[in-house]
Formats: sequence, C-alpha cells, structure tokens
Amino acid sequence: MMALVGPVGPVGIDQLGVYVPEYVLPLDQLAAARGVPVEKLHIGIGAQQMAVAPPWEDAVTLGANAAARAIAQGHISPDEIGLLLVATETGVDHAKPASIFLHELLGVTANCRTLELKHACYSGTAGVMIAADWIRSGAARGRKALVVATDIARYDLHSSAEFTQGAGAVAVVVSEQPRLLALDPISGVFASNVYDFWRPLDRREALVDGKFSVDCYLNALDGAVADYRNGHSTPSGALSEEFAALLYHTPFPKMAYKAHLRLIEGEWRAAGRNPADLGPAAEQSYRTLVEPTLGAARVVGNTYTASLYLCLAWLAEQQGRALEGRSLGLFSYGSGCCAEFFSGQCVAGSAKVAAGIGVADLLAARRTLTVDEYEAFGRDGAGADLPVESRANFCRFAGVREDKRLYERTGSLAQ
Repeated sequence: MMALVGPVGPVGIDQLGVYVPEYVLPLDQLAAARGVPVEKLHIGIGAQQMAVAPPWEDAVTLGANAAARAIAQGHISPDEIGLLLVATETGVDHAKPASIFLHELLGVTANCRTLELKHACYSGTAGVMIAADWIRSGAARGRKALVVATDIARYDLHSSAEFTQGAGAVAVVVSEQPRLLALDPISGVFASNVYDFWRPLDRREALVDGKFSVDCYLNALDGAVADYRNGHSTPSGALSEEFAALLYHTPFPKMAYKAHLRLIEGEWRAAGRNPADLGPAAEQSYRTLVEPTLGAARVVGNTYTASLYLCLAWLAEQQGRALEGRSLGLFSYGSGCCAEFFSGQCVAGSAKVAAGIGVADLLAARRTLTVDEYEAFGRDGAGADLPVESRANFCRFAGVREDKRLYERTGSLAQ
C-alpha cells in the first residue's frame, strides 16, 4: 500500500497566461451606429472597447492560446500537469469537453484528469478551488493543475446587452509553493437558484435580465462575504482595510464599482455608522483598491469565466513589486447563481513572474474593426472560412468535418 502523503506547503497561483482575440471594436463607434449616447457606455458601464472574436476563434482556441502562453512563460513542462480543467459557458460540444482538445494541443501526458466545468462566470474560480484542494490533499504527487477560463460573451446585435460583449481566456497554473499568489484555504461561498442570466441549448446568444442580475450579484456578494468573515472569525472586520486591492468579477467595469460600494456600506453598518455619511470615503476606497484592477476590463469587455483573472493578471503586471508580501481579496460571481469570496498573499518574487504575463503588449497589438466588419463576423458565425492572414498564434480552429470540430497547432509552446 502506498504511504500517505504528508502535508504540502503553500498552494496557489504559480503562473497566469492571458490571451485575447486580435480584433477590437471601439464602443464610441458602436454607440454612434446604434444611436446611443457614448456617455452611457464610458460612464454608465465604464467601458471603452470590446474584444471581438472572429469566426475562426472559439473557447478552445482562446483557451489553448492562453494555456500555451502560461506554459511557455512559466517554463513548465506539459508532463508536470496532472489535472486539466477548462471553465467555460461557451463550450463547443454538449458532450465532448473543451479540455480534451487542449489536452491534445498542449501535449499533456495521458495520466492527467481532464474535464469541463460550467456554472456561468463562477466556474473559473470553481476550477481554481478544485485544483487547490487536489494539491492540498496530496493526490497531486508534486504535479501542477492547469485551469483555463475561456469564453466569448456574445449577445444579439442591436440588443441593450450588445455593448457588454467581449472575449478572452486566462490560464491559471495552480501548484504547491506558488510563485504569484498563495491562496488562503478558507473562503466564503453563496448559492441560490435564480434566472438572472441563461442561454438555452438552442441559442447561440445568451439571455439576461440585467437589473435583476445586478441585484443577484450584490446579494451573492453579501452572502459570500458573510461566510468568509465567519470562516475567519471576523464577523465585523473591515475587509477594505485588510487588502492591498479588491478584485471583483467584472461583466462591465461599473459593476465592480457597485460591488465595492455595497461592501463598504456593509462595513459601515457593521461598525454602527450610517452609510449615508460615506461621501468621499467610498470614492477614495474605490480609487485605491479597485480602479487599478480594471485597466484591461475596460478595453476587452466581458470574458465571463476569465473576467476576475484578467483583472488579477492586469493588476499583477502593473503593480507587481508594490504588491509583494501583501494580501488581495477576490470575489467571483456566476449567474444562476454561485459566488465565492477568497483571499491570497502575493509571494516574494512575484513581481518578476507578473512582469512577463504580457497583457499590455497583447492589447496594444490588436487590430481595430469597423462596425461593418464586426457585424460581418456576427453574421458569418463559426462556419466562416479561415483567415488569409492572422496573428501568429499557438493554434486555430481548422473547420468541421463529419460534425467533428478540428483544431491544429500553428506554433510552438516555446514561442
């Protein structure tokens, strides 16, 4: 009989790999085409641009390209990966998981557990927590987990939700002795059956009850934070004073503002103070703790499962050295709904790892679309021809034959 594995050390995020499509649409152009005041977008939802996935990109290609970047930047061998989870709500098959496509494209060993996770935008965090618990249990035997959050947020043309689209993926390598963020093993969770956002099996575009979804998000934040406080025996502590930054699931940047205001109001009530007296204090707290996390979200849009981790990658890249040794608070929400509030500490030396993620470079290299080009992408759908020219990526969608989706590698893991 195999001996029991002893306690492992700190567990957390070892590497982040980010990928966004090479196309971007300025929202002021879309606003003009739709007859919507641009202030409604820049101020009302806090967004400036949105990433647009062309017909030859899907959740698999986005995720594989993000994973390839994480593996290359982290100098990780595919043989080190013992658990491969893909979190998405825009999967490509009702039975065959996106994870098995990545398994082949990345050259991961056959002795690796692989599956696809779904709970709207929350499943990326579900994957990270499952991976962390797998490592803490000792079952990993020194191996790493690769969690890939990948999605295309797509809504009907001319709908009110059209301005909150986006696309992208973040690959999260979870390991013992992480080089970026050591995760606290105690988190707070909340779940409730609600219909705030959903996508029936026969629809390509999602349906959303926008105002109700905001209410559900904020109620879930209350519940998850309360559970987190109970787990840490701090029923009335001010979380806004414990962390160097607070990161929120960001379907649109203004949602992070609403969430932080809700958190601060709750802290004031717990301290016996009137939230109506918050005034400039709430704005200052937001500017210090939240605003620095939103740079990528403002110009990428909604990435569903990857949203929180895109914010983390941006913050780490921009403020890495200042964050070392300090704690972060993170809130993940998925419609339907399930939410989790958790925390972690940026480890010594994490700035060196964060500096190589390359989010800013990816964003700067994108090509701007016209509204006509964007609408043509939406009409063409997933069956469109492959491009004549495209950014050099690790892999691409190669078409459908006999109802089977095919993918091909176009680059090296070492690129």
